[in-house]
Amino acid sequence: MVQLLGTIRPSPSLSYFATYKRQLSLYSPPTKAPANGFSPFRRVFNSYLQSNSETTAAGSPCEHSEIIFIGTGTSEGIPRVSCLTNPLKTCAVCLKAVEPGNKNKRLNTSILVRYPRPSGNYNILIDAGKFFYHSALQWFTAYGIRTIDAVIITHSHADAIGGLDDLRDWTNNVQPSIPIYVAQRDFEVMKKTHYYLVDTSAVLAGAAVSELQFNIIREDPFVVQDLKFTPLPVWHGRGYRSLGFRFGNVCYISDVSDIPEETYPLLKDCELLILDALRPDRSSSTHFGLPRALEEVRKIQPRKTLFTGMCSPHFAEDQVLGMMHLMDHEKVNDYLLKLKETEGLDVQLSYDGLRVPAAFHG
Repeated sequence: MVQLLGTIRPSPSLSYFATYKRQLSLYSPPTKAPANGFSPFRRVFNSYLQSNSETTAAGSPCEHSEIIFIGTGTSEGIPRVSCLTNPLKTCAVCLKAVEPGNKNKRLNTSILVRYPRPSGNYNILIDAGKFFYHSALQWFTAYGIRTIDAVIITHSHADAIGGLDDLRDWTNNVQPSIPIYVAQRDFEVMKKTHYYLVDTSAVLAGAAVSELQFNIIREDPFVVQDLKFTPLPVWHGRGYRSLGFRFGNVCYISDVSDIPEETYPLLKDCELLILDALRPDRSSSTHFGLPRALEEVRKIQPRKTLFTGMCSPHFAEDQVLGMMHLMDHEKVNDYLLKLKETEGLDVQLSYDGLRVPAAFHG
């Protein structure tokens, strides 16, 4: 059920605003943007999914639904300034992350659910954290994403809602407003952190702020732009509730320290699981670590899994799966690929800019 707070004004129909040819696949993003801003991906993402090419003309809907990983990192992001300014330069992951196109660069965790309808392409964003502007600057321009039909919020930490103010660029220049779907507990937080967006009567005349229409969701299914979302309640630290979401056969859980028993039935027959995995050695008080995340994969048994929300902590080699020093993208993926041979687990790390073809059912 969704409780409407205010009137949602319809967004203009979605369309691409440039003519280009691209490949829809799990390939690496371009290391350097070409002059026209678009480029096909070049390297297969460890044969994870088959590629699927597509040509889209300006004004025509895309042919395939997809998920775009707008960000896959923690609240601090990677690289960290503290690592780059360390005179000893001991953090290999952060040093790699400054290289163009390196998959270790990770901004706040967020995905874009993109799917076609006769009237155009719908773009539904899940979370807009404090680095949202920087992520959108890179991936919205690279992939021809102009409008945002809705934003769904998982929880009210800064890495999920810190970018709401940046939505003013869309509501001032692209579309009249953006619907926000948020749980009541998180809306109460927004009343304090983003009071001027919740109650625009306090805004001075002539000031430009994001025009947002808040919709209260509960822990039962709701529909956004013809697509059904089923909340997946989880714990994100002791006593703190966060929401994952299921849409079609895709299950997305970005911030989790424990999954309640009542949530597991909602994960049944999941085709693609996108799951929190903060660090390589162990869980923290608020996030799954890689070992616990793998335990959950074995329990849920999705067809494919992509981990998200990674950081780059320092650990001794014998502390981290017996094989790796840091949460390095390539090293961890090499380890995960072996699990497919030994256990049949199809698991990999996601990365910023990754595009995954997926079928959604409204």
